[in-house]
Amino acid sequence: MFAVHFFEKKNLLLSQLLKRVPSVGEDLKIKGRKGKVSGVNNIDEKIFHVQVILENVNKSKLIVDNSKKKKK
Repeated sequence: MFAVHFFEKKNLLLSQLLKRVPSVGEDLKIKGRKGKVSGVNNIDEKIFHVQVILENVNKSKLIVDNSKKKKK
């Protein structure tokens, strides 16, 4: 088992115990966001830091139609 820490730039996203360390270029899904492994650093025998590039999420706001609401 390996302790794998997933980072986006310098922000820690996730720490997991895994049987297999992800390789460079592998597609991942962390916290519901798609990403790709850009680098793997071996810190210790069982500790790995994985650099991840996440896709941008477009948050579109819904337009609320207030004309149907009851006016007071």
